[in-house]
Amino acid sequence: MTGGMKAPNALSVCYNFPVTADSSLFPRNFNKLFPTAICGEGSWIISSDGQKYLDAAGQAAVVSIGHGVQSVAGAMAAQASQISFAHTTQFHSASAEELAARLLALAPANFAGGRVYFTSGGSEATETAIKLARQFHLESGATKKFRVVSRRQSYHGSTLGAMSVSGNVARRAPYQPLLPEWGHIAPCFCYHCPFDKTFPGCNFACADDLESFLAANDAASVSAFIFEPVVGATLGAAAPPDGYLKRIAEICRNRGILLIADEIMSGMGRTGKPFAVNHWNVEPDLILVGKGVASGYAPLGAVLISSRVAEAFAKGSGVFQHGFTYQAHPVSTAAGNAVLDILETQNLFARVESVAGQLRESLAPFAFHPNVGEIRGLGLLLGIEFVKDKSTREPFPKEQNVAERIRQAMLQKNVLVYPTQGCVDGLRGDHLVLAPPFILTAEESRLIATALEFSLEQVFPSKLG
Repeated sequence: MTGGMKAPNALSVCYNFPVTADSSLFPRNFNKLFPTAICGEGSWIISSDGQKYLDAAGQAAVVSIGHGVQSVAGAMAAQASQISFAHTTQFHSASAEELAARLLALAPANFAGGRVYFTSGGSEATETAIKLARQFHLESGATKKFRVVSRRQSYHGSTLGAMSVSGNVARRAPYQPLLPEWGHIAPCFCYHCPFDKTFPGCNFACADDLESFLAANDAASVSAFIFEPVVGATLGAAAPPDGYLKRIAEICRNRGILLIADEIMSGMGRTGKPFAVNHWNVEPDLILVGKGVASGYAPLGAVLISSRVAEAFAKGSGVFQHGFTYQAHPVSTAAGNAVLDILETQNLFARVESVAGQLRESLAPFAFHPNVGEIRGLGLLLGIEFVKDKSTREPFPKEQNVAERIRQAMLQKNVLVYPTQGCVDGLRGDHLVLAPPFILTAEESRLIATALEFSLEQVFPSKLG
């Protein structure tokens, strides 16, 4: 093992499976070789060739409680032994009912008396929210409302509906003929302000861009506005300044537009509160969750539906014209309950702040590196942006593939991170996302910093000394 890293002793229980170059899987990238993950514990993953990896990205901001928690596996097995599946046109399950009530209890006050619609992941949650918004307005008599507006450089999922409300240029490009254009406004991204302004003198120009868009683009047809409170993958953990979200919420409320908070990446405690909107006391109409809601132990996502929206259906037609075969799956929701048990009994929501402080302290020296533009984020959703020129914030050319090269160099030290390009204009702009499990130790934070130092030396050797 490289880099002198230590993995937990319990990882020795992993079996040494044979490595094979043959695969029948359709991979995400035919140009890469993927190791086979065999098992994991805590913040570590072990592969079939015996390598041990520190999971500094939480496998795309999914893993919150850590790998290999046996109580979660036990809860899933117990549920499967009782009943593994019952179709929601005919039955509800106790595990889904319990998890729905617990999630609503964590949500803002306007979700008291609301409902939860469980899905198999985040993209399905976005699809569900689009339809919920449309049918809510039908139930309310506003039949012209159907469009969901979002922000440029946003990402809300990979299905066609979710891609329609995503504003990421590169991810939309191959499928452009398939996607309706419902409208996108400026992102809230202070490091690369689209208006070349500085907070607070900007007076929330990026929020008022929603008002400008509505004035020019048939506001009567807009059903909802969707946003990530802290923008994860596509902007590298860009958090808004105080006041931004309240201004957005005010515009939506005045215009009769539903507010959808995409908390698929930022929710379930990753920012230090159950939901990121809690930091700014904003009450959306819908909250989307995924990833951390089951910490990767089962495919699970959900739409939390405020009481106002739920009542429109209950007092209207009573039927939501939408459904998935595996929605509210008993075993997946049992996993969600078991994960929430760990989060609550081990006080992990509160632990995020101290763990994030340790990680930021380990990363602080890199803020002075000439090619590190900004280290940003909230809680354990952190981003590191790399720039060609620190004074002008000029990004590297896309073809230099800086973020991926940083990832590869950190992998030499057996540290896993989440690289992305395009945060500046959809094509240029390199950053890493760090989103480790909430149980990350101080020593593991230092290991991340050591790997980052090594990677900077490898990718920017002319900057040494």
